[in-house]
Amino acid sequence: MSQAISQEAVAALLPEVAQLIVTALNLDLAPGEIEADAPLFGDGLGLDSIDVLEIALVISKQYGFQLKSDSEDNIRIFSSLRALTEHIVSRRTK
Repeated sequence: MSQAISQEAVAALLPEVAQLIVTALNLDLAPGEIEADAPLFGDGLGLDSIDVLEIALVISKQYGFQLKSDSEDNIRIFSSLRALTEHIVSRRTK
């Protein structure tokens, strides 16, 4: 990411992004239970590629930018709730 990201903006947006994930995937947990730095895949939240597509669609609608399914950055972007939120803060138009 070429521009500096406000950590205050990231911290403020973390709960909202966690809520989006819980709602989009109909998860049986509270948004606060998603650790900001825990992996979203595998041993962390346990998401799969279909879940990522669902999240990407919701983010696109909510924040006004598109996440490309073929982006080389997706592994980094979806590595954790914090990484995803930092990406949203740096790209959002809404």
